[in-house]
Amino acid sequence: MRVRPLAVEGAVEFSPPVHGDARGVFVSPYQEPAFVAAVGHPLAVVQTNQNRSAAGVVRGVHYVADPPGQEKFVHCVRGRALDVVVDLREGSPTFGRWDAVEMDDREFRGLYFPAGTGHAFLALAEDTVMSYLVTTNYDPDLERTVHPLDPELALPWTGGATPVLSGRDRGAPTLRAAAAAGLLPPYRRP
Repeated sequence: MRVRPLAVEGAVEFSPPVHGDARGVFVSPYQEPAFVAAVGHPLAVVQTNQNRSAAGVVRGVHYVADPPGQEKFVHCVRGRALDVVVDLREGSPTFGRWDAVEMDDREFRGLYFPAGTGHAFLALAEDTVMSYLVTTNYDPDLERTVHPLDPELALPWTGGATPVLSGRDRGAPTLRAAAAAGLLPPYRRP
């Protein structure tokens, strides 16, 4: 397993070996020993999530209110996506910074999102399927979002066409407005 720290403090990319033969491929995107070595603790998974998106769909920038916050491990099961981690933690040395990784069903990279970071992705292929391991159960009262087209964030959405957004994401506040409203999570030293 290759491990690479990202530009957002605590966020990590994992690149597992992919084993292929005439039958197809076998891969283990999440491997606890490599994860613990990189992050310092195991992922306390309490729920798994999966979504399927059409090409051009942008989902995010999503995060969970603190407390409780939510850690997340994401990988692409089918298709291709540009996955983005955004540091939303007030007081973090990388606050407002983002990093992006292309995810696909060939290399099966995984991304770790520490609590307080935002997650967004752009589906680059039809029927792109993303899988999530998360550390808290879904609670709609704790779900938060920052506008994925916030010009100050300048996230790297590509393709020229206007991204397809949910109503919730279209109505989301900018990072500056979320901060002014006290909606952003605090930074906690690892």
